Amino acid sequence: MIFSPDGTLLAKEKVEYPSYFSEKPGWAEQDPERFWDALCKTTLLLKTNYPELFKEIAGVGVTTQRDSMINLDKSGKPLRPVITWLDQRKAKTVYHPNAFMEFAYKLAGMKESLIKTQKDGKCNWIMQNQPEIWEKTHKYLQVSGFINHRLTDEYNDSIASQIGHIPFEYKKSRWAEGNELGRFLFPVVKEKLPELIKPGGTLGKISSSASAATGIAEGIPVIACGSDKGCETIGMGVLDPGMASLSFGTTATVQTTTKKYFEPLKFMPAYPASIPDHFNPEVEIFRGYWMITWFKNEFGHIEMQEAEKEGIPPEILLNRLLTQVPAGSMGLLAQPYWSPGLKVPSAKGAMIGFGDVHQRPHIYRAIIEGLAFALLEGIHSLEKSGKTKINRLAVSGGASQSDEICQISADIFNLPLVRGKTFETSGLGAAIVTSVGTGIHASFPDAIKAMVHYNRDFLPNPEHAELYHKLYHRVYKKIYPALEKLYIEIRDIINYPEKN
Repeated sequence: MIFSPDGTLLAKEKVEYPSYFSEKPGWAEQDPERFWDALCKTTLLLKTNYPELFKEIAGVGVTTQRDSMINLDKSGKPLRPVITWLDQRKAKTVYHPNAFMEFAYKLAGMKESLIKTQKDGKCNWIMQNQPEIWEKTHKYLQVSGFINHRLTDEYNDSIASQIGHIPFEYKKSRWAEGNELGRFLFPVVKEKLPELIKPGGTLGKISSSASAATGIAEGIPVIACGSDKGCETIGMGVLDPGMASLSFGTTATVQTTTKKYFEPLKFMPAYPASIPDHFNPEVEIFRGYWMITWFKNEFGHIEMQEAEKEGIPPEILLNRLLTQVPAGSMGLLAQPYWSPGLKVPSAKGAMIGFGDVHQRPHIYRAIIEGLAFALLEGIHSLEKSGKTKINRLAVSGGASQSDEICQISADIFNLPLVRGKTFETSGLGAAIVTSVGTGIHASFPDAIKAMVHYNRDFLPNPEHAELYHKLYHRVYKKIYPALEKLYIEIRDIINYPEKN
């Protein structure tokens, strides 16, 4: 994507490829060269189709998915496929605390979470199952670090991209040292990790080989940006904890920006923001608006067939289902824990309140309402932990293109909600950071003021907001506490989700 200094998306090219391949159930891997090849193809397309714009490029910024790590040898060649953030394989535990610390973790309710965190660490899995690969690993990088290396020949990456199962000290925004917990959970030696640069700093310059591959002029600066969600947040203009960014994506998130470090959920770190010396406290709902795809595949065959005939996306027809049902879905409520979270490892999804009146449209609207209720819980967690009040929301992500979903969300949050002028808010966020790093804008507030624009406001319907307030406090908030013991019993009997 090429953005102008006023935030206009001037040009865009896209190369599609499968998200991952899976050699075993639950695995999700990708060839790292696909990322680089796609980048080269798209930049060359931009150069061919927009030659005058391409000549004006002042700086390059990279934003990528989180928690997907690449093993490189000394020549910079990948040693194995990327184990992506979607991958479900488990490692063995590597950290065995003494009796005192084990008791402390248990008392804090974090013993199982710490075990799960280690098992989710793909570096631990590689060390245990492919020691020869780990031995040859010269650098262990995020996708962003890999792309930045290919562009500059330097092993540098942004502080704001270091989100995942890695030995990163979030509060101090650096690699873990000494007796800090990260070093024990993910024992990657510092020599295998990249040098960290603050967002807006220069990672390096386009090398001659990268120039030949991408068409970008040699010597153009490559600026340290941040993760996709972090860039999305500043791409929506969220500069302070009075405003929050909602991401209606595969993983639904609510995130804000703050200078003060605070953990939105106990022992869950605030991530480094794409603004230097700031943090993005975040609450995630795994398998968030992925549930739209789940509903479409399982129950939306009619819409899929009609959409194919009309030549439109099936999601447009699914939006019509939302208008066929009143607010509250006639008492049908969904708890969208289709995938358990770190703090609720036994959780499962639930739908309660079924009656003979309920049909497919009620189920779909209940899912959308349930996701908004879950995000509302996240907003309350951010407010409580940060001792602040969120009074405005910005929304992005695939599902945000639906006016109906945005309006339902505004009603449930009972807050004004704005949607960005461009759908490519993560790319815009990276452009904002790059504009500051290249001196086009003097500061992040200046860049955001110049480059962030909204195309629509959604104001809550007072009548709907009152109804949702009652459903949330009197019913939704009580679903998990009421069912938690039953979820644990199901897990004990079936072993799904798999116990640590």
